[in-house]
Amino acid sequence: MKIGILGDIHGNIEALKVAYETAVNEGAEKIFHLGDIGGYAPFVNEVVDFLIEHKIEGVQGNYDESIAFEKETCGCKYEDEFQAEMSHLSFEWTKMHTSEKSKDFMKTLAFRINFTVENKKISIFHATPIKNNLYWYEERPEKFFLLMAKKTDADIMIYGHTHIPYHRKIGDKYFINAGSVGKPKDGDPRTCITILEISKSGVDLRFIREEYDIKKTLNSIIESGLPYYFGEKLSLAK
Repeated sequence: MKIGILGDIHGNIEALKVAYETAVNEGAEKIFHLGDIGGYAPFVNEVVDFLIEHKIEGVQGNYDESIAFEKETCGCKYEDEFQAEMSHLSFEWTKMHTSEKSKDFMKTLAFRINFTVENKKISIFHATPIKNNLYWYEERPEKFFLLMAKKTDADIMIYGHTHIPYHRKIGDKYFINAGSVGKPKDGDPRTCITILEISKSGVDLRFIREEYDIKKTLNSIIESGLPYYFGEKLSLAK
């Protein structure tokens, strides 16, 4: 079975269209998203409509939960006061412009999705199996990876939240961060699509990077009233 994974979209409909088309062209039999539908780019409602139209199942990110239930913060991590201010502006803009239909959709998203392919247990979640805003970087110690595996009772774990793709195999356990469709932070501004193929012979994983119309997204950010800073971050992928 070939599975397409779309991590953190964050309101970037142009990137989502390219990512979805890539997954389809790669022959993905099932496509999942990893949550964080809105924020930082203006097309939160269009992204929800796209996911519904194309029957893309997925999980609830911290941004989705905070927007849907109108919390005071998005539960994000900030490196400095300026970043905190920018994040707050994004969050307030997104809360104000997210339709009731979109909020209802976000409320229905599962925290985790579990299924089995070729006798391998797969668990999909936004950040970790215990908390949806905990940052699970590749640099975390091996004992943290194994603890998360124990929490899920899964052979393959797929998640996002950090916007930085990686994969590790520890023993017979696979750990896959799918990166970000709409807001990469690994220095590569192209959209990231993860293709996972599971067969009787084993597990094959690829991260595919594709160009999309960043300039169009940047112009949309400016026209929406969101800070230019978010468009700049898309170009720099940091």
